[in-house]
Amino acid sequence: MIKSKAFIILILAFGIFGIINTEMGVIGILPQLAQYYDISVSTAGLLVSLFALAVAISGPFLPLLFSGMNRKKAMLLVIGIFIIGNIVSIFAPNFTVALIARIVPAFLHPVYFSLAFTAAASSVSQDQAPKAIGKVFMGVTAGMVIGIPITSFIANVSTLQLALLFFAIVNIITFLAILFFVPSMPVKEKMSYGSQVSVLKKPVLWMAIFSAIFILSGMYAAYSFFAEYLESVTGMSGGLISLMLVLFGLTGVAGNLLAGKLITNHALKTVVVFPIIFGVLYLIVYLLGSFTVPMVILIALWGVLFTFGLNISQYMITSSAPEAPDFSNGLFVAFANLGVTIGTIVGGAFISGMGTQSVMWSALLFLTLGFVAVLFFVPLARKDYKRIAN
Repeated sequence: MIKSKAFIILILAFGIFGIINTEMGVIGILPQLAQYYDISVSTAGLLVSLFALAVAISGPFLPLLFSGMNRKKAMLLVIGIFIIGNIVSIFAPNFTVALIARIVPAFLHPVYFSLAFTAAASSVSQDQAPKAIGKVFMGVTAGMVIGIPITSFIANVSTLQLALLFFAIVNIITFLAILFFVPSMPVKEKMSYGSQVSVLKKPVLWMAIFSAIFILSGMYAAYSFFAEYLESVTGMSGGLISLMLVLFGLTGVAGNLLAGKLITNHALKTVVVFPIIFGVLYLIVYLLGSFTVPMVILIALWGVLFTFGLNISQYMITSSAPEAPDFSNGLFVAFANLGVTIGTIVGGAFISGMGTQSVMWSALLFLTLGFVAVLFFVPLARKDYKRIAN
């Protein structure tokens, strides 16, 4: 039986891919779902928005409740419920059933994420944890960038039901891989719920949360309208935009690996420099957005920095509460989804009021706030790290 650390981390990442694929893959088939259930596309969009809302609500609490359970058993339970939800979605007789089949598993989304991050970090030495988590984050990138076009392609060349079946197949593979190849992961020292929640008293944790919310809002204010920007401002065709999404995803994988190394070796410096570099990129995208060739290069860099932001946000929150890893990972998932929501709403408002190109200013605004928050976070983090070391 293969139980190498690298293989286990790959399985954990594939599980993340399956869950993100279930969450985001629906975006590529919303028109078909609207037609199938005879509803508007905006109503079909509830399959995405309510999923994210369920994640944000359960993020701080359900990982806490599962924190004392054997991690392998908990992951199998979560993936099993996702499989059931996937299968019900395939045969759902009406939109209400389809919506329920997505919302119920969504509440457990943060549980798997928290378990996967904690399991990856605990499988290696403490100083190598960011690298391991960076590899698990590749599942997020793959789910966001690869899952959507694959699902859309299947629905276009075959049927909507087969596209939905793709979600189930990925999660079934994950379930079997965890069952047969991941060893038992009992929690050696179960922390009380009170001691875990008590980390919320730490100022450094709240500064990490605010920093992460602002940074993620800045990332998604622009990324949520990625295709719209390339179509309206750059003038790219649909086919070329699809290629840009693939490029974004491929460089994002490289970004995960690079982020893991830099956070391992230069964590706080990376945290401070990141919003500055990303802000400069957004400014250049605003200035050169109408030129195709420069945009291709900028999109490649954008993909790298995007996944950097995910890794950095997760690092800031979890490193601020290392004594409660499951709870802090749940906080990351919850506030990451809050950042997605805030960024998308504000970015959309800028587009409605000032045009598509102005979305970069909304992203820059959030990154500026993120940079200011980081300047408060870093000295608190240094002080906290010294306290833990002593």
